[in-house]
Amino acid sequence: MSYPGQNHKQYETPKRRFEKSRIEDETRLVIEYGLRNKRELWKAQSNLRRYRHAARDLLALKSASIDEAMIAKKEDELLGHLNRFGLLGENASIGDVLAMKIEVELERRLQTLVYRQGLARSPKQARQFITHGHIALGGRKVSIPGYRVKKVEEGTLGYYGLSPLTNDVHPERERVIRAGGRL
Repeated sequence: MSYPGQNHKQYETPKRRFEKSRIEDETRLVIEYGLRNKRELWKAQSNLRRYRHAARDLLALKSASIDEAMIAKKEDELLGHLNRFGLLGENASIGDVLAMKIEVELERRLQTLVYRQGLARSPKQARQFITHGHIALGGRKVSIPGYRVKKVEEGTLGYYGLSPLTNDVHPERERVIRAGGRL
C-alpha cells in the first residue's frame, strides 16, 4: 500500500500496444469527444471496468446465494450510483451494467455536456472555456474538463457569473449562436 498523499495511476494501459483496430477506435473517440490524449480515454475505460467488475461480483454472490438482503443492498447501491451519475436509467439491471459502452461514460464529462448544450462550438472550444474558467455548475466555477456531472447538476450548467461570455454581445458567444448552439 502506498502513501495516501502519493499520486497513483488511475488507468491501465492497453495490453497490446500496436493493435491497429484499437488505435483507430481510440483515435476516433479522442477526436469526437475532444479529449487531450488517450490517457483520458483509458481513465474512462478503467472506471467502466470497475463497474463491470462490481456487477460480476454481484452475479457471483447471487449464484452462491449467501445472504439475499446483503446482495440486494449492494445491487441497489451500485445501480443507484450509476443512476445518480446518469450512466444508467431508473429501471436498469445488472445486465445493463455489463452492457455499458465507453461512450456512456464520455457523455457525462463536463466538456461533452458544455458542447452538447450549445455553450461552445466544438468539444475543443468547450475544453478551452472550462479551463479558462468560463463555465459554472450551480453558480460555482469548475475548471476540470473531465469532471463527471451528476444528473441533478446538469440543469445548473451555464456560464460563470464573472465571465465575459455572460454578455450576449460577446463576439465568441455570437459565433456559438450562429453555429447552432442554444442558450
